[in-house]
Amino acid sequence: MQIVNSYVPHSTNSYTIVSMVVVVKERAELVAVEQNGSKFRDSSAKSEIGFPRFGEDVSKLGFGCGGLSGILNVPLSHEAGVEVLKQAFHKGITFFDTADIYGDRGHNEIMIGKALKMLPREQVQLASKFGIAIPDRNLSRVQVNGSPEYVRQCIEASLARLDVDYIDLYYQHRIDTSVPIEETMGELKKLVEEGKIRYIGLSEASVDTIKRAHAVHPITAVQMEYSLWSREIEEDVIPLCRELGIGIVAYSPLGHGFFGGKGITESLPSESVLEMHPRFVGENLEKNKVLYERFATLALKHSCTPPQLALAWLLHQGDDVVPIPGTTKIKNLEDNISSLAVKLRAEDLKEIGDAIPVDQVGGERDYEIFSKYSYRLANTPQKM
Repeated sequence: MQIVNSYVPHSTNSYTIVSMVVVVKERAELVAVEQNGSKFRDSSAKSEIGFPRFGEDVSKLGFGCGGLSGILNVPLSHEAGVEVLKQAFHKGITFFDTADIYGDRGHNEIMIGKALKMLPREQVQLASKFGIAIPDRNLSRVQVNGSPEYVRQCIEASLARLDVDYIDLYYQHRIDTSVPIEETMGELKKLVEEGKIRYIGLSEASVDTIKRAHAVHPITAVQMEYSLWSREIEEDVIPLCRELGIGIVAYSPLGHGFFGGKGITESLPSESVLEMHPRFVGENLEKNKVLYERFATLALKHSCTPPQLALAWLLHQGDDVVPIPGTTKIKNLEDNISSLAVKLRAEDLKEIGDAIPVDQVGGERDYEIFSKYSYRLANTPQKM
C-alpha cells in the first residue's frame, strides 16, 4: 500500500503509475490493475469513486467511522452504523478509518467488525489507530502511550474487537514524546513481519518524527487535520511526504462539520464535544460565520453545496491526498461522493482558498486538551 507520487505518460488522458502499474483513465475510471502479470477488474461502484495514486486499491474518498460511535453526536446503534458502512462500500468507498478509542469500550471497532462480516474483506482497506487512552471517557485524563508493550497490547485488542486476522493500515494516533519513535516503530515493524498489519502510518507527527520513523520502516500514510481552515501542513509535512512518497490522509476535511453548516445553519448536536472546540464558541464562532457565508456564496457559483466544494478543493490538492469525511446520514454520504464530480481550475482553487484566509479563522484548530499533542510538538527523544 505504499503511496507513489511519480508517474510516467501512458496515453492521452491516462497514465501508468510506477509501483504496481495501475492504469487509470480520465474521470478517475479504474480500468485495470496489473501486478506481477495478473489483472483484475474493479466494480462499477468503485469506479465511480475514483482511484488515487496508491500502490493498492484505495478509494479516492475514505470514510471516517468515528462519528458513527458518537465522536461529535449521539452514537448510532451497531445495526444502523453497519447499514451506513454497507451503503458506503456499495457506493464505492472502500477505505474505512477507525481507532481503538472511538466509542465506549471499542464500540466503533466492534461495529466495523460486524460490517466486515457482510462485505468482501479483501476489497476493504481497513485503517485503525492506537496510542491514546481516555480512562473513564474523561477527556481531562487523556494519556498517550507509544511503548512497544502498549503497541502489542493495542493491536491484539483491536484485532479481537474487529474480529479480523490483520489490519491494512495501522497508525500511531498521537506521538508519545517520552518514547523514541524508533522503539515504537520497531514494534510496529514486527507486526508487519508477523502479518498482523500490512502498512504503518502516523497521525499528528512532526517532520523530524516522520523522517526518523520512515528510516526504521517505510511509512505508508500520515494522517493529519487538513481542510480549507486548517492548512498548516502545507508548509512542512506535505512537502516532506511528497519527497518520501508518503500519502496524506486528511481527517476533519469538513472542519468538524463547519463546512456543512454545523453551528451555523444547524445547531450543534446535543452534548456535542464541539461545544468545547475553540472555533465553535463565542466570538470565534461569530467570526467564522462570516467566512462560512462567503464560502456558501462561492459554492452556489460552482453549482454545489459548501461541503462538496470544500471536499472538491481538497481532492484537487493532489492524488496523494485522501479525505476521510464521516457522516451518520446516507444523504450526506451521497453528497460527499458527488464532490468528485466538481471540477476546479487553478483560478478556482485560488479563489476558494482566498475565501477562507487562514489568518482570519477564529480560534485554534484543536481542543485545548489535545493541543499539547499537536504535530509541531510531536518530537521524541533520540534513541540511546
